Amino acid sequence: MGARYDLPEADAFTRIYWDAAARGVLLLRHCGTCDRVHHYPREFCPRCWSEDVTWSPATGRATLHTWSVVHRNDLPPFKDRTPYVAAVVDLAEGPRMMTEIVACAHGDLRAGLDLEAVFPDGVPRFRPRGVGRGGGE
Repeated sequence: MGARYDLPEADAFTRIYWDAAARGVLLLRHCGTCDRVHHYPREFCPRCWSEDVTWSPATGRATLHTWSVVHRNDLPPFKDRTPYVAAVVDLAEGPRMMTEIVACAHGDLRAGLDLEAVFPDGVPRFRPRGVGRGGGE
């Protein structure tokens, strides 16, 4: 099989994040100095530059901020998944996150849609809250 562009390449720093995602837990980084959370994971706070940053579990709740239905993507394995929904969500804890929306008809997408995290393949994606527990795809 060729290169996979949809699965993470964990390093020593992000391994904790990806291991938690494989267990169905979304982690964020919490700054002990300014008491704010951020995403994507960094070793320092992007607001106050403190290195007093720890991992913190998120609720997994979010709202849809914006999205695009992708009809063409030639990278494997996306070519076989089109159309899919690339999105930016507002996490309940505050940060925005790029992700994919699953288990939702494209016509049902709307800004502010309540979402919950699901973790097919150990990668956080989001679906409308209250959708059945069938794995999110």
